[in-house]
Amino acid sequence: MLLSLLLIIPIIGIFIISNLKAYSVGSSLIEAENTQKIKVIALVTASVNMILSFVVYVFFNSSSNQYQFVQEHYNIQSFDIYLGVDGISIYFVLLTTIIMPIALLANWNSIKENLKFYLITILLLETLLLAVFMVLDILLFYIFFESILPPLFLLIGLFGSSNKVRASYYFFLYTLWGSLFLLLSILTMYSIMGTTDFDALFKTNFDYTMQFVLFGGVFIAFAVKTPTIFLNNWLLKAHVESPLGGSIILAGIVLKLSLYGIFRLILPILPKATLDLTFIVYTIGVITILYASFSTLRTVDVKELIAYSSVSHAAVYLIGAFSNTIQGIEGSITLGLAHGFVSSGLFICAGGILYDRSGTRMIYLYRGVAQLMPLFSILFFILSLGNCGAPLTLNFIGEFMSLYGVFEKLPVLGLFAATSIVFSAAYTIYMFNRITFGGSFTKFFEENISDTTKREFTLLLVLVLFTVILGIYPSLILDSLHYPVVNLIYSFQSI
Repeated sequence: MLLSLLLIIPIIGIFIISNLKAYSVGSSLIEAENTQKIKVIALVTASVNMILSFVVYVFFNSSSNQYQFVQEHYNIQSFDIYLGVDGISIYFVLLTTIIMPIALLANWNSIKENLKFYLITILLLETLLLAVFMVLDILLFYIFFESILPPLFLLIGLFGSSNKVRASYYFFLYTLWGSLFLLLSILTMYSIMGTTDFDALFKTNFDYTMQFVLFGGVFIAFAVKTPTIFLNNWLLKAHVESPLGGSIILAGIVLKLSLYGIFRLILPILPKATLDLTFIVYTIGVITILYASFSTLRTVDVKELIAYSSVSHAAVYLIGAFSNTIQGIEGSITLGLAHGFVSSGLFICAGGILYDRSGTRMIYLYRGVAQLMPLFSILFFILSLGNCGAPLTLNFIGEFMSLYGVFEKLPVLGLFAATSIVFSAAYTIYMFNRITFGGSFTKFFEENISDTTKREFTLLLVLVLFTVILGIYPSLILDSLHYPVVNLIYSFQSI
């Protein structure tokens, strides 16, 4: 029942918001009887879901590697819909419910037109994203995996900046094209086995050639969503043009769909192909890391810098997931969670706080912000350390374990992958130093500019606390990850 509520509560919030009256004031259309009321309803809805997800976590048995809270919903012509979570998916559910209220608060005062539609879109995205992490059927996984495209397309296309339409079409066409290969692979699995149930497919032993064919189709879809080199054009445009809330959802949650899909569709179902194609995946990952790092070093747009940084970190947890080691897989999940917190915080700093006060995203136009905004500079510094993978942050744990797994598998490629640590420190410290120090403030900032508001401070503080506390006590995550990851590794070694 708890998992059903996680999906139903946002729908209830959508129903309440959509039924509030709209009326005209002069020439402008106000989307509800009270704008503040609509925003509060959306925030309360997302917050209740967050609390409920923590209730699920509290009652979750971390010593089990089985799906828990399993529920059967419908029986439509012998097609059952099951929901459940295990030690891997529970953390993606938590990440989603934590990020969603933050995404709503990030755009609290900046969305003026079509506010009702914006909030409905955010809540709909929450339901669809949670469904991806909770369904126990490969076909339903694909349906919900693809169903996030229309809401995100509208979110970017309607509420983005100047080139929003172009960015939304890039996002939609790239991801839709990649997912067609995933659909073909799923239909092939169904035609062979006659089922799309996760557990049944986990026990299936596809022949060697078929595993290679299926791996190619599934991996292309996840490579687009990660994204890897040559398939990442959509991400940069989507991040730069998206509203702040959309950027947070993209970086914090959507980029993790491919990571979760690897643990559900590739590793347990296609183990032989995975083992033999690891070198190719590693090569793609290392090239992506180097390409994204060099691109980040040359960018002058702070939002672009964070977007390219996301590509580099995503490539690290991608290769960690294919390491076939406990440390590498646990590290990839940990780094995925850490990136969700840190990237969301950096987008709030760059696309929210700084842009709202200066009207520009060009790094070379910032200077001496620490003189005007000391509190912001402290929080920005901690998040920057997280992006570098500095010790005492969750990113350090995730990167160290991911790269350790890569070194155990292929040491030479692991050495090249480890350059991400140096590059991330270079571009992140440059960004922080150039913005916060570097002399007196520029004409883009007024002398009496305010530091962070209570809302902005709260958002950044929450993300900083998650990053630091979990970095100091990573066992809060790693302990419950151990059993499902060991079970996943065993599926390889039993080949």
